[in-house]
Formats: sequence, structure tokens, C-alpha cells
Amino acid sequence: MLRKSYARSAFTLVELLVVIAIIGILVGLLLPAVQAAREAARRMQCTNSMRQVMLAAINYESSFKRFPASRISRTTDRLGPSSSISVHARLLPYMEQNQIYSKINFGVEYNDPLNDEARLTNVPTFRCPSDPSTSIPVNVGGANNYYVNSGTVPLWSRSASNPMPNVPDNDGVFYRDSFLKLAAITDGLSNTAGFSERLCGDYNQTKSTPKTDTFQPGTQPFTADAAYNDCYAINLSDLSKQGFSDIGTPWIRGYHSTSEYYHIAPPNGRSCMFPPGRIMTTANSQHGGNVNMTFVDGSTHTVPGSVDMVVWRAIGTRAGGETQGADKIVE
Repeated sequence: MLRKSYARSAFTLVELLVVIAIIGILVGLLLPAVQAAREAARRMQCTNSMRQVMLAAINYESSFKRFPASRISRTTDRLGPSSSISVHARLLPYMEQNQIYSKINFGVEYNDPLNDEARLTNVPTFRCPSDPSTSIPVNVGGANNYYVNSGTVPLWSRSASNPMPNVPDNDGVFYRDSFLKLAAITDGLSNTAGFSERLCGDYNQTKSTPKTDTFQPGTQPFTADAAYNDCYAINLSDLSKQGFSDIGTPWIRGYHSTSEYYHIAPPNGRSCMFPPGRIMTTANSQHGGNVNMTFVDGSTHTVPGSVDMVVWRAIGTRAGGETQGADKIVE
């Protein structure tokens, strides 16, 4: 009996290569869309977390009839004497984080052993998922990406030995010994920044990382313009101008490199320090040249790095007489 023979069909090498090429093209077309969707989700999570922190500050003000100061250098606060503990630590009860709050001793400094357990605890609400930081040492403490607005004056602190009479007072919402009431924000809650973003540093003093490092020009500026010009005049590759690279940790510390930013340079611009007593920490993020920002009324907005500097500085002041808010931000 004769058997029929059937030819076995298969892909030729050319056909296989064509299929692989088509798959590669499709992946190349789809990958950016997938990445964009993921970043959009991260950005939304970041915005929601920042809004939650701002709402916690509003609830704090409702309870104490004032916002918390970014740092305390005098003994007038109800929660304790002079302390380097941050706004963020004081907001924990209003974020359903009483367990962490109960571990904080406000009567001692942030790095006192009594505060080690709280300092080393990560608070997910303080972190933006778009921050790519991977080099944070585990022993420095939990990280923070949401900084409070200290205004447009490059002032960090005065002292008896460094009174700086030519430098005006801070004009933001949160700063050393501020304790502001809502009534002090005369520009309007929807026209005044409360929080914005800042990326964590690389913790490496042997290299220059322009986006996250804080540089040290060695000058003594009195105004926002002078601080901006001095900061942008330095050579970033000169490691002698390196100030701090340990940015963003620990969240419990009330400090310019951990919890406060200024409306002096545009978003994603440089940050500089001018010791003693002067600073210009700048908001930045990984959101494609933009930063998220929350106004004091709790509304959140995306601010482009190209925002008009007049507008950017106007929304950084609480009582400058400007009423330039979200409607002036081009998203």
C-alpha cells in the first residue's frame, strides 16, 4: 500500500527575520507609550501625596491657629523648646501616622538617639515614586521629596554674630520661627505656594551632580537676584564649590537640604548655599522638566521649568501684593 508523503511547512530564515523585525518595531513604538503611562501614574501619585501633606498642614493650622515653623530657635512653641525637628514631623498626626509621631521626642534634636527609631522610619507619603535615587545610606534616615515654601529671600538664619541687617525677613509660608496664621497670607491661599518637590542627592562629595547638589559660591548676597547670579556664575565642575550632596534625608530634620525650598531660581535650576545664614534651595523633579506644586489652599498644579520668573517668585511670597496664581502657570 502506497503512503502519501506530505511536505512539512516551516518559516524560512528570511521570514523569521522579518517577523523579528516587525516585533522589534512594535516594541519600539509601544515602549515610549508604556513608559509615558507609567510616569503619568507616578506623577499622579506624587501629586496626591503632596496634596495630602498640604491638607495635613491646613488641619494643623485649624487645630493650633498657626502653621508649624520649619525649625524652632526660640521657646515659644507649644510642642517643645528649641528644636531642629521638621514641619513634616509635626504633621504626622494629621496624616494618620500617629504611630511614628508617638516615637518623636520634640524636646531634643532630630539626631538625638531618642529619635533614632522615628528618624530611620520611611514614610511613603513623603516620597515621590519618580525619584530615581538609589544611593541613600540606610543609616541616615527616611527620605523626603516634598519641601515647604520659605519664599524668595535667601535667608536661612540670623544670629547675634551674624544679624544680616541688609537681608529682609523670609516672605514664604514656612521658615524658622514662622508660626504663621492663615490671615498672614494676604496674597490669597490660591496664589501662594505651600509645597513643591525636590529630588534626593547622590551622597557623593567627589563628583558634581548639578540637579541635586547644593553648591557653595563663597559670596554673601543680600537679594534673590544677587543669590541667583552668584549661584549661576560658578563652575560646577570645581569640586571646591561643592556644598552638600546629602539631600533629602532624614525627613525629621528641619533643614534647607531636607525639607525647605525657595522661589529664587526657576524649577529644576541650581541650588546654592552662602554660609553663614543664606540659602537658595530650588525645587526640582524627574517629571520631564516640570515640577508639581501645591498651593496653600490644597490645589495642585504642574509648573514648567520655563515658568515666568515674575510669576514664580510671586507665588512664592505670602504678602507681596501679587495675585498671580494658577491661572498664570502655563501647564
